[in-house]
Amino acid sequence: MADIAKYERWADALDARFRIFGIPVGWDSILGLIPGVGDAITVVPAALMIHDGYKSGVRKRALARMMGNTALDLTFGSIPVLGDLFDATFKSHKRNVAVLKEELSRKEAERAKFAQSNGNNAVSDTSDEDHRGAA
Repeated sequence: MADIAKYERWADALDARFRIFGIPVGWDSILGLIPGVGDAITVVPAALMIHDGYKSGVRKRALARMMGNTALDLTFGSIPVLGDLFDATFKSHKRNVAVLKEELSRKEAERAKFAQSNGNNAVSDTSDEDHRGAA
């Protein structure tokens, strides 16, 4: 199961750790000032988050959204200066955590609904047998 708390900490550090002129920025924007290197470093946590989502059974469409967020961050973030401004506003890691949380909540709701419907069927099956036996 994905460790959401860990990924939220990572996203905060990468996307909103500091404030510059009141704008939350993180290590993603700061490391992005180093051409090529910064973006390559900050893509690693995103890839780990996507991989963990895959292992947790997250739907392909959610994984595609996460990969899209990461690709946009990597592509536009690599543009000198403008890419750092993009990183400061787009916050791909926070977006990916939100997608992951939404998807895991959906899966949990599905699981609970399935368990509830199986529990109700078991009760109704038993009560049907009781009625047949009493007739």
